[in-house]
Amino acid sequence: MIDRQTVFEILRLDHEGLSIQKISDALCLSRKTVAKYIDDPYPQRKSAKRASKLDPFKEQIKQLLQTDPKASAVVIKQRLEPLGFNGGITILKDYLGTARPVPAKRTPYIRFESAPGEQMQIDWGHFGSLSYGATQRKLYALAVIECYSRMLYVEFTHSQKQESLHQCLLNAFRFFGGSPKELVFDNMPTAVIERQGSLIRFNDTLLEFLTTFKIFPKACNIRAPHEKGKVERIIGYLRKNFFPLRIFTTLADVQSQLRHWLDTVANVRVQQTTGEPPSQRFAIVTLRPLPQLLPDCRETKQLLVHKDFAVRFDGNCYTTAPWAIGKHITLKASQNTISLYDQQKIIAIHTRCWKKNERIELPAHKELVKKIKKKLWQDRQIALFASLAPQARAYLNALADANQPIKKNVLRLLALKDEYGSHALTYAIEKALAYRAYGADYIENILHQEMTPQRSHPPVKLKDDSLNNIRLSEPSLADYDGLILKRRKNND
Repeated sequence: MIDRQTVFEILRLDHEGLSIQKISDALCLSRKTVAKYIDDPYPQRKSAKRASKLDPFKEQIKQLLQTDPKASAVVIKQRLEPLGFNGGITILKDYLGTARPVPAKRTPYIRFESAPGEQMQIDWGHFGSLSYGATQRKLYALAVIECYSRMLYVEFTHSQKQESLHQCLLNAFRFFGGSPKELVFDNMPTAVIERQGSLIRFNDTLLEFLTTFKIFPKACNIRAPHEKGKVERIIGYLRKNFFPLRIFTTLADVQSQLRHWLDTVANVRVQQTTGEPPSQRFAIVTLRPLPQLLPDCRETKQLLVHKDFAVRFDGNCYTTAPWAIGKHITLKASQNTISLYDQQKIIAIHTRCWKKNERIELPAHKELVKKIKKKLWQDRQIALFASLAPQARAYLNALADANQPIKKNVLRLLALKDEYGSHALTYAIEKALAYRAYGADYIENILHQEMTPQRSHPPVKLKDDSLNNIRLSEPSLADYDGLILKRRKNND
């Protein structure tokens, strides 16, 4: 090695712009030596490594530290001794001093204050779940803060979907009475689709929503929570000040308690940074006015109305008018309501149910179904089938309760009566009732397995097909016997 003065001279001449060859000639050193000290002015001498008793156990130590980075040397020594480690505690402590994960140093940053109405920041927080009977729904909170005043709006939801984000933002703008020029959020997928350095591809649906309000979106850099630090602290404030020691029953109850907390605590307290209550400071904030035509942010689905005159959504059934069976209608869901539309016309509004496997039915729909069933019972074919036996009437009621197509089933059952006879059909109906098997398919299967079709002599087919479908109820021979006995008594 050369002395420090020579190293300094090499660096000085290099800074003056001399080439390696000229420095080599001036200092009588080889070009290789000059180049080496320009690259590394103070190279460290390589010392021969000595084997350590810890070498065979370093992988186990690494795994233990991954499990608990704060585990003490004493505890780790206890775990290593059964594996064969017989060294002392000092060598282990020295090694742990270099092997433990080093906590990241906090980077200092300059506090940035926005002009009134210039910027709002938003952030999601997860707050466990809310119970609805046996159903558990995850509970999220979207916090929105006006940066100048620190005025706060929070809304709890059971979803972080795109529609939920838009609905919460719309409600926040209504709460504030206007919209800001700039909206700051992190790199959540409902906001940022792709990012490469400073190039950001925003979610198209979010951009369409923000364009309505002429808001400029701004995404924080990755792993830079301080860029939206005002709202980041709000999530922690919610966890410590609002959420503890409260009991919630429904999402509406959470929101009601939250709104009272915002009005009586969060927005009237003296804010530490500004030294003023947010509500007082917000008085001078002027936001952009909301457009006259606000976007419809509800979750929208095209759904089929099933034969039980209901649509399936989010684990539940919501009824509509029976005339809509078989149609595809539009469902729009908010936090509180489920609205059903036939094209642009609203046909039903339900209170949203957060339980699962529930049927939400309007009383008006029940009445319509009763009227339809009453009219159906007046049909000639159904009346004929009901007159066969008490079991037939019971089976008709069961078909109606099971939302089976009554007339279609009755026509098939009458055809089976012609093929197998009344007694066989009554037997099959009784057996199907016992097994709660509702439908002509079940009856036909029972008859096919257990009965023999009667020899039938079909009637002459007429040109008018409506005449071919005329059915007469079977006469009761007991009635004729009673009539004959009555006549005999009168003759005597």
